[in-house]
Amino acid sequence: MEEIAIILPSLNPDEKLLRVVDKLVKAGFQDIIIINDGSDEEHLEPFRQLAFWPGCRVLRHEHNKGKGRALKTGFAYVLEHCPHVRGVVTVDGDDQHQIQDIIACGQALLQHPDSLILGVRDFSSPQVPWRNRWGNNITTFVFKALCGIKISDTQTGLRALSRRHLAEFCQVEGERFEYETKVLLEARARCIPFFEVPIATVYIGKNASSHFRVLKDSLKIYGVIFRFMLSSLAASLVDLGIFTLLNTTLDDELWMGHRLLVATVTARVISSLFNYICNHKAVFCSKESHKKTLVRYVLLCCFQMTASYLMVLGLSILLPGGPIYDTLFKLVADILLFLLSFRVQQKWIF
Repeated sequence: MEEIAIILPSLNPDEKLLRVVDKLVKAGFQDIIIINDGSDEEHLEPFRQLAFWPGCRVLRHEHNKGKGRALKTGFAYVLEHCPHVRGVVTVDGDDQHQIQDIIACGQALLQHPDSLILGVRDFSSPQVPWRNRWGNNITTFVFKALCGIKISDTQTGLRALSRRHLAEFCQVEGERFEYETKVLLEARARCIPFFEVPIATVYIGKNASSHFRVLKDSLKIYGVIFRFMLSSLAASLVDLGIFTLLNTTLDDELWMGHRLLVATVTARVISSLFNYICNHKAVFCSKESHKKTLVRYVLLCCFQMTASYLMVLGLSILLPGGPIYDTLFKLVADILLFLLSFRVQQKWIF
């Protein structure tokens, strides 16, 4: 595996780290990049030993910066110092990645250099801790429903990335465990395909050695999706409020029977401007210019506004009940359009 480098972040390791690296060396890996992510003095001995092992390079963060930053440190090192390397495999240091699976992911990368290789586990196995099983099931559903990403293991740390994508992934925001989730979103946005490699499902001591902070890191992982939902909810309330106000106060005869259309357009214009500002700055943190994203956003809004109007109009004709019913119909229509909106904004606009 001379063309594949190993990126191995580690925080406060024990003897398992030495076992992992020993297997990698015996398997023929010649570029093993180990990142000491700010380990304390009591856990430095493994790094001291590994500094003298063949093919190993130990990089150090003076203080703990998180797994995401450690991975980016490894990627940057490969780009600068390993010109012969065609790609990298990211490996955890807790000995839960089997050497045959690491090799399989490396080989898959050489065969599919345009893909992001994911070593995927079987979460139906009884040995999987409940928090990992439910966490993966929920994330898998959310990614499929909201992001259009269909993968079976969203939490895997065993991944293989082509050299051609390393510079892009170095720019992805995120310093800790949320970084790995954002890499999936970035790959989807850049139309990088996913290729799954089935691997052994191993949890040592119910994954007790993991540095994953269930509440804090989960909030970061779901941050983009949560912020989008909050932004959309706020915009929907603005939209629904203005629509209801206008639809119940405007004189239909004065507007030549177009009260519903006027209320829909006015409410959507105001709420869309509010939603655009929130999504551009706070949700997707877009680096695209306002001119480029605004044109796309206006096109999406026109489509949504037209679809919402036609759905409400159709329902009001089928089930006439007055302005209050129109508000309920609009609520149903906008909920149905919500999922489509997220995927279009995440992939095409921002």
